Amino acid sequence: MNILKFIQSFANESLMQSKGSRRESFGQFGQLGKNLALASIPFGLSSLTNSAYAADITPTPSTPIGALQLALTLEYLEKEYYIMGLESGVIPAGGRDEKVFMQISDHETDHVTFLINGLGGVGSPNFVAKPTFDFTVGGAFDPFNHYPTFLALAQAFEDTGVRAYKGQAGNLISTPDLLTAALQIHSVEARHASEVRRLRGLKGWITLNERGAGMPAATQAVYDGEQLTIQAGYNTAELFGAAAGSEAYDEPLTTQETVNIANLFIV
Repeated sequence: MNILKFIQSFANESLMQSKGSRRESFGQFGQLGKNLALASIPFGLSSLTNSAYAADITPTPSTPIGALQLALTLEYLEKEYYIMGLESGVIPAGGRDEKVFMQISDHETDHVTFLINGLGGVGSPNFVAKPTFDFTVGGAFDPFNHYPTFLALAQAFEDTGVRAYKGQAGNLISTPDLLTAALQIHSVEARHASEVRRLRGLKGWITLNERGAGMPAATQAVYDGEQLTIQAGYNTAELFGAAAGSEAYDEPLTTQETVNIANLFIV
């Protein structure tokens, strides 16, 4: 399923005029992924009730529900990528790299479970089914047979996750519990991104809008905008220089920018 088509499929506001129509529209989404099975565990954000969200659900990811749905799609992508990588044997066995990716894989699996339950569990009106991913992008990449390519895409996915979570923070501001949880995941994604970049022999952070050596040109969208040095009205480049000023902060990705990146790998 194409995530952009999913988002656009809810653009008809006439479906959102009542609670009943909201359930109907999300039911349409459930039909798209009815052949995909997922598991869930009890979720701890008991203070966030369905009634609290009733007025917030909209056709696009500009609300707490939408932010979690977009985050879950990215976490599905990362979870599947690392599971396939570990199962393929492309990661050198028995060394530090394998241990790093085993840990990252465990984290991504936990994030998926956490977000599914944050949306009410499998079968809930807000549940988002896992899309079908093509990590070769139609044969352009070979990440499960060529380790440098696997590392390059891992870097792109983790850097995307860091910026995407930051971009959704504003949509979660009205739900402090969810905002706290999302920022905790954001910090974990940042650690993943730093570690993967170091495995590739790079700095642990992004400099300007440079994707780094060995990164496919198709990943440039992940890094566009990172050269910004204006923070809270202050130009950090004036004191620290453009490179250092950009390295000190990660810039958020908008929903549309995140969707465009994810679409490269969604069938």
